[in-house]
Amino acid sequence: MRHHYRRYLRPLTRSPRGPIIHLSPPEILLGGFLGLSLLGACLLKLPGMHHEGLSWLSALFTATSAVTVTGLSVTPLSEFTVYGQAVVMVLIQLGGLGFMTLAALSLIMLGQRLPMHQTSLVREALNRSSSREIGRLLKMITVFALTLELVGALLLAIDWVPRHGWYQGLWLSLFHSISSFNNAGFTLWPDSLIRDAANPLVTGVISVLFMTGGIGFAVIGELRERRREYGWRVLLQPSRFSVQTRLILEATVILNLLSLVVILALEWRNPGTLGGMATQGERILAAAFTAVTPRTAGFSVIDTSAMTHASTLWTMALMFIGGGSGSTASGIKLTTFVVLLLTTRSFLRREASPSLHGRRIGDETIFKAISVALAALLLIFTMLFALTITDPDHDFLTLAFEIVSAFGTVGLSRGLTPELSAPGQLIIIITMLLGRTGPLALGYLLATRKHHGINYARTELSIG
Repeated sequence: MRHHYRRYLRPLTRSPRGPIIHLSPPEILLGGFLGLSLLGACLLKLPGMHHEGLSWLSALFTATSAVTVTGLSVTPLSEFTVYGQAVVMVLIQLGGLGFMTLAALSLIMLGQRLPMHQTSLVREALNRSSSREIGRLLKMITVFALTLELVGALLLAIDWVPRHGWYQGLWLSLFHSISSFNNAGFTLWPDSLIRDAANPLVTGVISVLFMTGGIGFAVIGELRERRREYGWRVLLQPSRFSVQTRLILEATVILNLLSLVVILALEWRNPGTLGGMATQGERILAAAFTAVTPRTAGFSVIDTSAMTHASTLWTMALMFIGGGSGSTASGIKLTTFVVLLLTTRSFLRREASPSLHGRRIGDETIFKAISVALAALLLIFTMLFALTITDPDHDFLTLAFEIVSAFGTVGLSRGLTPELSAPGQLIIIITMLLGRTGPLALGYLLATRKHHGINYARTELSIG
């Protein structure tokens, strides 16, 4: 009898075929993005993808930038064939929605239950607290994303089909709609959207697309549910929304308005940017677009390299903050930034704990926000330090701008990307991958496994 049950008492960490490898959600996400990047590079190296041929490093850079929805490119997409551009577009879609999101949705559509490790992974990717919400949320994400991308493409086609013809106009509209919603920042022109800086239809549609994708799927889902329950009047009743949704919406409006004022004040008379435009209306339109694109998308309607140093630093700050949690944007996320501000305010006021809208923010959330911000700063400093070694001939501010843009997966550049050395391109590739999976995931990968140790006595240290 004892021998009969002995096989059930064997350690669960081993099997007859060898040890079982347990990977955390951040590790699987990072591995998935890396795998898609390598696959995309192989596809882009195939004949007929590029007019003049593409090196392996350039193919890997382009594929990684597409999968991480960054938008930086050492080779303009105008030099790719339609097939190569289509590969980039598919990589953008997969990277924006998340490869595990699509995999989990496929299982749900087939009527299968998600395994526990995949459920945990999707929760990590979408920042959801309840596993029961995942199936419904994933269906809503896919339907909403595809519908909005289709509507955006049709609206852009109103302007681009008459100008470029049916075939070219529809292709431009579809590509830029997908790139916009997924916050990729890729365009099929080498000068981004500068040629349409004074076009309110194009800039308006693209702005709505990338701002919607940048506020987060959780916010989109809650807005949809509340509208069904209370109608459109719920928009005037913020108390009916969760604290996180209110935080993201309010902070987004405040930060965008503040950014608009800053850009107008700093660039109004700059002849290289707003000052060189014909009318005041064009200046205001371009300033409004420039104010909202750094946190999420990476499209540009002005020459980024001609911006003043003050505007460049402000743009870097916006890229560092990023978009909403669970969105197609990256950065430390808007929620993290606000929690840090509230924690600082609470400390200066000698309050017991930070609060928001009558709710106390938990210690775990505070520690998570601090860890995310610190990991992000360490990543940026490390990669910038390495880039100053590999590419010392370039201006320091330009190097810093490139690193922050890669970390935030924004895609704005001061013209440095095509001039990077091979080691510099590899540094940007690593930064994009780590920035996409999140600073907290980076800290999770580098940290040792949790273990039970001694509970030491408390001590106080001098800070500041």
